Amino acid sequence: MDKLNSLVQKAKTSKFYLWLLNMVLLRTVPFNKPHNLKVTHIGDEEITVTAYNIKSNRNHINGIHACLLATLCEYASGLSLLLHLSPKDYRIILKTIHMTYHYQAKTDVNVVFKLTKQQVETDFITPLKSTDAMFHEFKVDVYDLENHHICTGLINWQIKAWKSVKLRK
Repeated sequence: MDKLNSLVQKAKTSKFYLWLLNMVLLRTVPFNKPHNLKVTHIGDEEITVTAYNIKSNRNHINGIHACLLATLCEYASGLSLLLHLSPKDYRIILKTIHMTYHYQAKTDVNVVFKLTKQQVETDFITPLKSTDAMFHEFKVDVYDLENHHICTGLINWQIKAWKSVKLRK
């Protein structure tokens, strides 16, 4: 995880390291490889992820597929959580996704997901000191290149300290 955080820090200011980060993510999350999801910007408190209007991402009417849009929302929020909460200390697992679609996507789409250090401290770190697990729902909005509001995802994550996880044997 330290290597990922180091790579992310370098990717904030370097196109090469941003490209390298995307290559690492494609290898570590192989499910997303055919969809070519790309982190296109990383800031201190925000991340932008883009899904391209390519053949493997289209539905039968040549719009971007609804399931890809849901995956995009999950990917952006989950990656942001991983960058703020150490996977060595916490298990982050998807609970639910609820999508509302507003406009058909015919071009590339973007998610700009913001998560501040203050939010992480007050919404996750502090509550997890007194409870084993918690749920948190993020609202994630997707826009196309023409700034049409394509969809809104409500992504609910369970965050649990590893010391509280009971594994089957």
